[in-house]
Amino acid sequence: MIAGYRLLPPPVIVPIAIALPPLEMIFGLYLVVGLFTRVSAIVVFVMFLAYGAAIASAVVRHIPAGCGCFGPGDAATADWPHVAFDLILALVALFVARTAPGALALERRLLRGTAKE
Repeated sequence: MIAGYRLLPPPVIVPIAIALPPLEMIFGLYLVVGLFTRVSAIVVFVMFLAYGAAIASAVVRHIPAGCGCFGPGDAATADWPHVAFDLILALVALFVARTAPGALALERRLLRGTAKE
């Protein structure tokens, strides 16, 4: 689906397509667990901005690019609501980055344990 946006040169599409899902899962897990929260939220913020920009580019250029977010069967196409949703998620990630680590974050508990020593 990355190729459908026509933004990247062909040699980098496959490596990005292979690397992106595991990176998304790793940073998502870090955010859920509360480890490396600030850095993870900043990376996720940049990812959502990039996704929003790519989708906006497809909409403006009238490219019927599919999202592919949920596998090959995903029928969602690039449109302005998807851009808005990605930008809202980017703002949420920015908020998390500014306020991290949260009260329930494992990172906070680990830092608290280190400070007592």
